[in-house]
Amino acid sequence: MIDPAPRARMRALLAPLFELTLQDSRLEGMIAGVIDAGCGERLPIPRFVYRGPTTDLESVRLALFALVHGDEPAGATAIFHLLVTAVQDPSLLRGVDLFCYPVCNPTGFADGTRCNRAGVDLNREFWRGSSHGEVQILEAELRAHRFDGLVALHADCDSPGMYAFARGPVTSDELVAPALAASESVLPRNTDVVIDGFSAHHGVIRDCYEGVLAPPPEQSPAPFEIILETPGRASEAAQVQAALSGLRGLIATLPRLSRGGFGI
Repeated sequence: MIDPAPRARMRALLAPLFELTLQDSRLEGMIAGVIDAGCGERLPIPRFVYRGPTTDLESVRLALFALVHGDEPAGATAIFHLLVTAVQDPSLLRGVDLFCYPVCNPTGFADGTRCNRAGVDLNREFWRGSSHGEVQILEAELRAHRFDGLVALHADCDSPGMYAFARGPVTSDELVAPALAASESVLPRNTDVVIDGFSAHHGVIRDCYEGVLAPPPEQSPAPFEIILETPGRASEAAQVQAALSGLRGLIATLPRLSRGGFGI
């Protein structure tokens, strides 16, 4: 028998997002792919695309990812609120085509677990020939759309404050710093010199784990990559607001940077 709980959880998260698409023709909601959740159940990995007002430059293609770990829901809620804000004020995303993947690990989200239902941490599986459907779907999206920048939203229960992993051209000073500065209006920054086992400078880590969600290794020039981490022991509401503030701080910076500055 199919357990109705996972479907109900997905519906509660995704229904408001799909309803939002009815309010603004710039926002489209679709299914990037569907995974086998077991016992005859199939769950979607959705994609929401908001095409901001154009400028005299080609739009920046920015991708947001949440719930790669299924027990970190704040990122998905932050994406929803960001899209609500964009619908209310399209100028927020002027010159930006925003691709949102709010549920990258449907079974983990349904079960409230970090890993997927097979017990695998998906954020160690990318570009390693993974057999897991979630990874295959997202890798296909990354190859098809060739994003200019990627931002993954996560939570770290061991961190006392906000921090970020940053890779690729112009990430630390130009993009991560404004994001963390904006987040600090809600939650403190982690200023430890070692965070999650990596050397850090003022909340920014330049190294990363192998197998994390990342652009195709052959993509050239490389896009910027940011993993924004909220302190997981903070209230979910505070994490949502901090992540939302960080995203808005980062997006507000994009028009001030030349496309050449992204390496694209």
